Amino acid sequence: MCGIIGYTGKRSAVPIILEGLKLLEYRGYDSAGVAFMEDNGLKVVRCAGKIRHLEALISQNPQPRSTTSIGHTRWATHGGPSERNAHPHQSGGTVLVHNGIIENYIQLKKDLMAEGFNFKSETDTEVICHLICKYSRSLPFEKAVLEAVKELKGAYALAVMDESEPGKIIGVKKDSPLAMGVGLDEYFIGSDASAFLAHTKKALFLEDGEAVVITPEGYRLIGPGGVLSNRKPVVLQWTPGMAGKDGYKHYMLKEIHEQPHAIADTIRGRIEPEKGEVTTSSFGMPEGLLESRKKVMIAACGTSWHAGLAARYMIEPLASVPVEVDIASEYRYRSPVIRPDDLFISVTQSGETADTLAAQKLAKQSGAFTLSITNVTGSTAARGADAVFFTRSGPEIGVASTKTFSAQLAAMYLLSISFARALNKITAEESGAMLQELMCIPDKIERILNQKAQLEEMGKKFIKKDHFLFLGRGINYPVALEGALKLKEISYIHAEGYAAGEMKHGPIALIDKDMPVLFLIPARGALKEKALSNLEEVKSRNADILIITDSEDAREFGAAPENVFCVPGTNPYLLPILMAIPLQLLAYYIGVHRGCDVDQPRNLAKSVTVE
Repeated sequence: MCGIIGYTGKRSAVPIILEGLKLLEYRGYDSAGVAFMEDNGLKVVRCAGKIRHLEALISQNPQPRSTTSIGHTRWATHGGPSERNAHPHQSGGTVLVHNGIIENYIQLKKDLMAEGFNFKSETDTEVICHLICKYSRSLPFEKAVLEAVKELKGAYALAVMDESEPGKIIGVKKDSPLAMGVGLDEYFIGSDASAFLAHTKKALFLEDGEAVVITPEGYRLIGPGGVLSNRKPVVLQWTPGMAGKDGYKHYMLKEIHEQPHAIADTIRGRIEPEKGEVTTSSFGMPEGLLESRKKVMIAACGTSWHAGLAARYMIEPLASVPVEVDIASEYRYRSPVIRPDDLFISVTQSGETADTLAAQKLAKQSGAFTLSITNVTGSTAARGADAVFFTRSGPEIGVASTKTFSAQLAAMYLLSISFARALNKITAEESGAMLQELMCIPDKIERILNQKAQLEEMGKKFIKKDHFLFLGRGINYPVALEGALKLKEISYIHAEGYAAGEMKHGPIALIDKDMPVLFLIPARGALKEKALSNLEEVKSRNADILIITDSEDAREFGAAPENVFCVPGTNPYLLPILMAIPLQLLAYYIGVHRGCDVDQPRNLAKSVTVE
């Protein structure tokens, strides 16, 4: 997720761009840049680091007088944070900024290099710039842009300028957000309306396949196939603070709603369902490495540890490879037995978690092959591992992780399939069906999010409780742990997650009418009957019961219908993703109705960089 902004009008453009980039910095903050028109053509200024570093760089020269400019703040996906990978990218007289992921960039890059184009960055974005430049040799600027994007596969929001037509910016959208703002003799483009809301509340949100052309004289909206559209802007009732959250009350709620896109971006370009394959480059591991691994060791903290626990329930049954999962802060101190034929996996959202980094370092020094699953390109974990899988979730501003948990589970699912295929434990047909089901998960999450009102009503009944118990079996046991953690973090209610079979070995002593118990019960599988037995034990002690299930018949549980929430069905390895969404929303609504600061819970930090 990156932030883009463009302006054309009568005012000095660069100060407006810098102001907009500061409002978009939550979308990315590892590098930034601007491009603007001057008398002698295009000028590009960019640097690694935050917007303040870009401001300092621009202030070293006379204030640009340009009235047309585009800017970008980056969240790295292809290529680490650096000046050469920062946007805008330029090819000839064309310059652009991009948010998204181009799936077919490798082939496009090969083709363009064969035609003589010179690449200076490691990004997928640069291929777009060269592609437009190629078409500009024979077509006007606008047609060159529209022809170039026809060759792109993946997600993109673009803002493009060309020195042949000063004052004009073209925006194009597919699967990444893009909005246009309409002012008085001035027009804006932004990743979201927060970028320009201080200047106008009139906005038009582009649909997939649409392009918009803005000049100081006006705008044209172009639909798929080049057909002009007369769709009109709307007047937003947002404040700038609301727009930064896309109209959501809190970043946490916004990020819960971003999970369909987070998973789609995580798997984009990494699977070939028709072949039943995860692309070999997805995890960056040498050919044949998985076949030689005798054991998998996973170390992580907090939410990432729960994702690691879930991975054990994927890898072991699918690939028949033993898996150990450790809390990273304990890993070094138990003198783990690490062998050269082990695969060590560190899981960390930020890539900077101190305990996880220490565990990864020990494993690497001991000869294991190290794989990092992280959300941040250029992070310490990414730089220190032998191979990296980036989850591409975009920045997560809320302290309580939500979308990164789902993306981590998706990553583990892909790794498990890769393992099983490498060892011939599943057929191409079986893995193809599993990958097709993964592609359906974003839509199934959307269906859950559309029922969030039921979860809010469920949550309201429990805002005065002091304790909560979460129970799950098998692969849903880690989800119970995660649900309890979310409730603790967000609402300050004491909550515990347990394997349901362990309830009778202690926790049952605490259960009474004042302790609600939430069950995660799958509709199918050998553990369903066991879970139903645990449910009866709790009922007999008069506890309030909540149930999350994928069963289509909620009556079979004998619980109050309003306390049963049904998620769409899927295979057992993907069910934890769908089970986790209602738990996140429950924690959110309980926290909000208790008056808690859900984005910045007390005593917590987003990235724990000390041991």
